[in-house]
Amino acid sequence: MSDFSLRILNWYDQYGRKNLPWQHDISPYRVWLSEVMLQQTQVKTVIPYFEAFTEQFPTLEALANAPEDEVLKLWSGLGYYARARNLHKAAKQVCDDFAGDFPDNREAMESLAGVGRSTAAAILSLAFEQSHAILDGNVKRVLTRFHAVEGWTGKAAILKQLWGLAEQHLPETRHRDYTQAMMDLGATLCTRSKPRCNDCPLQADCVAYAQGNMGDYPTPKKKKSLAEKHTIMLILKTSKNEVFMQKRPPTGIWGGLWCFPQFDTQQDLDDYLQTQQLDTLASQQLAPFTHVFSHFRLHIQPLIIALESPLIAGVMEDEHSLWYNIHAEFEGGLATPVQKLLDALTA
Repeated sequence: MSDFSLRILNWYDQYGRKNLPWQHDISPYRVWLSEVMLQQTQVKTVIPYFEAFTEQFPTLEALANAPEDEVLKLWSGLGYYARARNLHKAAKQVCDDFAGDFPDNREAMESLAGVGRSTAAAILSLAFEQSHAILDGNVKRVLTRFHAVEGWTGKAAILKQLWGLAEQHLPETRHRDYTQAMMDLGATLCTRSKPRCNDCPLQADCVAYAQGNMGDYPTPKKKKSLAEKHTIMLILKTSKNEVFMQKRPPTGIWGGLWCFPQFDTQQDLDDYLQTQQLDTLASQQLAPFTHVFSHFRLHIQPLIIALESPLIAGVMEDEHSLWYNIHAEFEGGLATPVQKLLDALTA
């Protein structure tokens, strides 16, 4: 066993996290579920979602057979909703293509929707005790600092170098513990800001620490200014507290979630209202607000239009639209700004 992995494992035995929900009753299903949820999301945020999912869907088959709306509803608020759609799709894949048993090799694991190389490796290591290097954000941070690897980690050459280093440090035994230890070290000590270097088992040989420039690693991607987009959210509301909702297309922003009708321009909205021939009682603009995505800011102008009745030609229910009573529990996934507006309507 290398000195690197030995120090990591000794530290893990003393300080590593061993009581996370998915570390109990370990199974490929529970490990896979947690790893998908943990993509780009912190542990403390994931825990209540993991517990809700495993209560609602205790088995892979239960998840695979659930309606997509039910899956998206439980996921609401966790963000990056493509993960939820891929989760549902992958559950069906395992049932259909692998007779309900998760594959135990990397190539087959990577064939599942939403599972890339690092996620596949983590699942195989944690669930099957196999020897695989992982390279999530935490591990990238540890390795770039320890070896002073310069360059944005999204570049192919840098990524190849990091994979080589990750594999170089693998121990010959305790594969599950080592994988968890590397994630824990990056999450609790080798953090983005204010790393706790004095508590780190790798400090003595960490090049970045010796140079005194830990904050320079990993090399950040050159920032681009966020694009600015605008939308009008139309809240058609009846005297019976029903609002009109539409289901978004399965891909793209808020894919598969329920939202209010949206319009890019006032002219688009005016054209829509004219074609619907709505019996309007009153209209009211709510305070505008901004929702920030990873690559753009969406400036939202909510507009409430009060109607006499939902029974208007053209504004009728089908599988992708419905009238929802705002005082009832909604059976589907809601985009965060929509939930915010519904909370305001019921306040």
